[in-house]
Amino acid sequence: MPDDAAVARDAAEAEAAFSHPAVAPDATAAYGDHPDQVVDFYRPRADTENPAPLVVVLHGGAWRAPYDRLHLTPFADFLARRGFAVANVEYRRGSSIPAQGEGPVAGRWPETFDDVAAALDALPGLVREHLPTADTRRTVVTGHSAGGHLALWAASRHVLPEGSPWRIDRPAPFRGVVALAPIADFRAAQELGVCSDAALQFLGGEGKFEERLPHADPAALLPTGIATTVVQGREDIVVPQEVSEAYADAAAKAGEVVGLTLLQDVGHFPLIDPAADACAVVAEEIAQLAF
Repeated sequence: MPDDAAVARDAAEAEAAFSHPAVAPDATAAYGDHPDQVVDFYRPRADTENPAPLVVVLHGGAWRAPYDRLHLTPFADFLARRGFAVANVEYRRGSSIPAQGEGPVAGRWPETFDDVAAALDALPGLVREHLPTADTRRTVVTGHSAGGHLALWAASRHVLPEGSPWRIDRPAPFRGVVALAPIADFRAAQELGVCSDAALQFLGGEGKFEERLPHADPAALLPTGIATTVVQGREDIVVPQEVSEAYADAAAKAGEVVGLTLLQDVGHFPLIDPAADACAVVAEEIAQLAF
């Protein structure tokens, strides 16, 4: 269990990250009929004449309904001010109604995966219409926490099991993935009780966990052949670094090298806090893949 000082530090970092006012997008487009099937677009702030790399952003929040893309809009704007075109993707999360007195449900099976797959498939057409300065040939996918899981998953659809409804025939045309404190290895996350057993809950509980794991767990969907970097705070008590290390180890066993950037004196939330030095590191990791 984290000590009192670690808990206090995490709370302060979360408060700082969530203190920034939301930033309205330049455009919003739907990729489906559900209210959550939308993408917000942010134009690059610096050079609006030349094509800019596209960064696809997937928010975290343990795949639970109370946490939506709004809290990631300052991060999206931060990337836009760094010269990127940004697509901030919303998707269906778990019910906001507590189950038997417990917290909100983590994720929806299969709707969460349906939405991420549909959004990424629709994105090239939506970008042409709503973000014409974006260069989709230089697309980097990033995500934080549960969104980091979805970013890794989006890059692994071509290695999903045969017959999976989300499988594609060839690797997605991404320059790379930058996963931020991702829930990247479901077994490791479950052993550590990450986010109140969110991974187990997402996959439907004990009776469905093993059956659905090959369709959902990035650590089981390797190698991808897509350049991947994981950025992780060493002081993270929400998604501890052991989860990222387990994913990197699984990649190595599959014959793939995953970059693992461990940041000293950084917890879970500075990675998406525009005022934190860690966020600048994240932008640089994205730039190394995009430019």
